[in-house]
Amino acid sequence: GVPPLPRRGRGRFPSDGLLLLALLLYAPVGLCLLVLRLFVGVHVFLVSCALPDSLLRRFVVRVMCSMLGLVVRQSDPQLRGAGIRVYIANHVTHFDHNVINLLTSCNTPALNSAPGFICWSRGFMELGAAGSRAELVDSLKAYSTHGENLPLLLFPEEAATNGRVGLLRFSSWPFSILDAIQPVALQVQRPLITVSVADSSWITELLWTFFVPFTVYQVRWMPPVSRPAEESSEEFALRVQELLAVELGVVSTRLTAADKAEHMKRLRHAPPRLFTPALSPSLGARPRVPSSLASPGPFAAEDVQITGMAQRVKEVLPHVPLGIIRRDLAQTNCVDTTIANLLDGWVPFMPEETVAAEDALLAPSTSQAAAGPLCSTTASPAEPAVKQFARSSVQRHLSLQERKRALYDHARRKYAEKHGAPLATGTH
Repeated sequence: GVPPLPRRGRGRFPSDGLLLLALLLYAPVGLCLLVLRLFVGVHVFLVSCALPDSLLRRFVVRVMCSMLGLVVRQSDPQLRGAGIRVYIANHVTHFDHNVINLLTSCNTPALNSAPGFICWSRGFMELGAAGSRAELVDSLKAYSTHGENLPLLLFPEEAATNGRVGLLRFSSWPFSILDAIQPVALQVQRPLITVSVADSSWITELLWTFFVPFTVYQVRWMPPVSRPAEESSEEFALRVQELLAVELGVVSTRLTAADKAEHMKRLRHAPPRLFTPALSPSLGARPRVPSSLASPGPFAAEDVQITGMAQRVKEVLPHVPLGIIRRDLAQTNCVDTTIANLLDGWVPFMPEETVAAEDALLAPSTSQAAAGPLCSTTASPAEPAVKQFARSSVQRHLSLQERKRALYDHARRKYAEKHGAPLATGTH
């Protein structure tokens, strides 16, 4: 059947009754702030256009932006490399490039916006007519070779997320421009309403930013990262994605911006369907079917259906516990909606990777000895071998990711050999 619209994945307003009441009481104040900040915002735009790019301009605009409710904080600014020409950041809101521009001078190329006044006024660098990805990389390489040009600020996720649960898979083209980049970890917080909504325009987000009391942007500068000669752009992108995920305390997923766009397209074309509120006084969701009722009948068929959908979600998000997935599927009855809810942070859970990493930190030798034939150093070539236990936490996290991928590929090969099924291609 047609999947229902999500109850939470696209919501801007809080589901908690007390928070919703507080938002209603704050609404008159928020509307007054919105009108006042619209006039202040015009002055901020004029000042930023009149003053030349300098430390004075960034200071003045940053102070004026605080009147708009935009509070910008930074950590470890001394790590910002003087010779770095490319900054790589995770993407949370439509105004990430403007916020980082308040801290340091940089240019963000307009990839999804048509050249013109709107593109220029939003602070993007116009590249002319959009060509192929190879032409874009060549153009940015030529731009970066001139020392007088400002550094580039790129968002390899190519789509905004709330930054609380996971990172979209990084595109490799930003990492083929130069061999040295600087990661920038960005986190955004605001009271009462959601920071980022997937299908919202930049104008709508700007108005909500003026409406809320404040929005706090926390920018953390990380040490520069260089690419060895033997490392490909894809491997470099994956390594930087893992480093940013560790810094933000989230997981790195294999979902791409195209997957998100396809998901939002399905949600927009799905007709609305009401949920039955009588079954659960708090969430209005269907009750979970206990395993003891797994007998012939509608409950058994529903449980089998949820189990199948849970396995599909587990393949996309292997770090999410299966029980958490089943519980949310019992409410949404839709694989895409549950994936969106988990990525957007609406469903709290403890990632299974965290538990495995903590076990490795506490007793690495014991966990390796108990892993069995899959992890022994005398395993067959098709089976993953154990690497030496790394000293740093970042290296241990990367090793864990590689280990899980190797075990997953090994299990798929074993399954194909046993059942005679062809191996699926693409990401898993």
